[in-house]
Amino acid sequence: MNIKIRQERPGDYRKVEEITREAFWNLYCPGCNEHFIVHNLRNHEDFIEELAFVITADDEIIGSIHYSKSKIIAKDGKEYETITFGPVSILPKLHRQGFGRALIEHSIQVARNLGYKAIIIGGYPYHYETYGFVGAKKYHISLPDGNFYTGIMALPLVEGALDGVSGNVYFSEAMEPDETQLDEFDKAFPYKEKQVQESQLQFEIAVSELDTKNYN
Repeated sequence: MNIKIRQERPGDYRKVEEITREAFWNLYCPGCNEHFIVHNLRNHEDFIEELAFVITADDEIIGSIHYSKSKIIAKDGKEYETITFGPVSILPKLHRQGFGRALIEHSIQVARNLGYKAIIIGGYPYHYETYGFVGAKKYHISLPDGNFYTGIMALPLVEGALDGVSGNVYFSEAMEPDETQLDEFDKAFPYKEKQVQESQLQFEIAVSELDTKNYN
């Protein structure tokens, strides 16, 4: 296969949403909303267009990655700009072949070249530690509830970018779409059955796991 990574174009939008839907369907909940997130994100002020990429195999899109603006707000109200990637989507039949890794590594390097200072994400640590992500607790960065979770991770893109930074991380509101509109949006796609799967329980456990590591 001839593999290439390029920026997403308007003509890619529908195909990207279809692949995103296939990649996440029934994974974290019955059905999914990730394709709706991607759809809405493109028109949101937090969307980072220059960090929206697709990966192609023989000129056919097989996956994508999107970034949005996020921020850390310190106790004194000072804000620190960060960025966040997700969803990252690869056609299910092509999982575990390195395509997601290629997208992530490429986008991180572009983000660094563009001058962004740090990436904060939510996800499974074993997926992202290999890229250099560590628990955000290391930098005293928590969710707004004040807790440090294993699934909230940080990656400075510049040495020392997060040194002396602490506070609560806030992700873009675009990452939490209006679920009342989801069913109507989903009607534009082929019917898929919503099911309960073991992966959904695993996800629920993972997102509530507190980070008890000592990073000192």
